[in-house]
Amino acid sequence: MKTKTSLRTLIPALILAMTACGEVPAASGKAASSPVAAAAKKAAVSAGEGVPADVAKTIAATLEKNYADQGLKIQNVASTPMAGVYEVQTDNRQIVYTDATGQYMIVGDLIRTQDGTSLTEERRAELSAIDFDSLPLNKAIREVRGNGKYKVAVFSDPDCPFCKRLEREFDKMTNVTIYTFLMPIPTLHPKAYQKSVQIWCQPNRTQAWIDWMRQGKNPPKVADCKNPVEDSINLGLQYGFNGTPTMVFPNGKVQGGYAPMPQLETLIQANQKNK
Repeated sequence: MKTKTSLRTLIPALILAMTACGEVPAASGKAASSPVAAAAKKAAVSAGEGVPADVAKTIAATLEKNYADQGLKIQNVASTPMAGVYEVQTDNRQIVYTDATGQYMIVGDLIRTQDGTSLTEERRAELSAIDFDSLPLNKAIREVRGNGKYKVAVFSDPDCPFCKRLEREFDKMTNVTIYTFLMPIPTLHPKAYQKSVQIWCQPNRTQAWIDWMRQGKNPPKVADCKNPVEDSINLGLQYGFNGTPTMVFPNGKVQGGYAPMPQLETLIQANQKNK
């Protein structure tokens, strides 16, 4: 029996490079697309330098027709160093390669054999880059350790075991400022959404987060308050995050999953703003 390759799940994104909890549903566990994703579905495919507009349209039309059952949308078609082979970027930031007709597709990394560099990985990093300064940090739980010199933002689920392991590694660090965006995954952790709200609504939400994630101490029951949990979930979806924890660094790079010390500290220090 023939089965069709799924472009939604086949290619591992950069943010799934390390162990994480996933996948993230729409806000409150409801099936819905983010505003950015919705806009992308309506936009015409763009053609990169050296790519004829008609070729880009043909590739997009063919793939979207052949993968209509997956709701696939093509955002961009770019040239590659290989003659006759085009880089295709999908709406969920995956990269595949096709001929000029879109009838034949290559899935995998494009490698420059001279030095072994994965050109695909470089492009994924470019596509996933985030402007750290544009993050709504007022909607994050902020913890300053030591002088807070190094910065990192984390999208985290309060019931994700790998998020808790990451938090215990943060507890070993000094001179770091951690911004935590609450991104519960209700399909995996049914109580995580309400727990996120309760933690946010505590008089000292930073201490409540630390107590729960690193020591397993439940916060006292408080009245629900106005909170950014829904906004944080939608923000993560907008960026294409599909697992927790996901770290965003000041230089725009994104890394998903848990990392132990001292690798975690090295990772954070190496990905501050480029000078």
